[in-house]
Amino acid sequence: MIGPFNRIMLEEVKRWISKAESDLKNAEDNLNINNYELSSFLSQQAVEKALKSLQIKTEKKFTKTHDILFLAKKLNLPKKLLNHCDKLNPVYIETRYPDASGEFASYTKEESEEDLGSAKEVLAWIGKKL
Repeated sequence: MIGPFNRIMLEEVKRWISKAESDLKNAEDNLNINNYELSSFLSQQAVEKALKSLQIKTEKKFTKTHDILFLAKKLNLPKKLLNHCDKLNPVYIETRYPDASGEFASYTKEESEEDLGSAKEVLAWIGKKL
């Protein structure tokens, strides 16, 4: 029998992973309409939310940060997935703040496809852990 606290945590995990999956779908949709910056941003967001869903499952809480590499290391993701998180990590800032990288970030189709592919791999791995 599952206790009330665990039931609440399970629901919270489901909410976070559901939002991550929605962001991933929206990233793909935006890639298909050539909205590359938003596609990359949503790929990063999908990974962040998926990582937080796994953290809620394992630690019963999540860390309030947008640093997905920090979260991925904390959750012991495999090296290949850490590399994906490292590449996606600056996307959150670059897409939200025009002066973050010294110049306005511009995303190409190839970069957004790579970001989406990275996000899909991370979410697939996390999905197996949930």
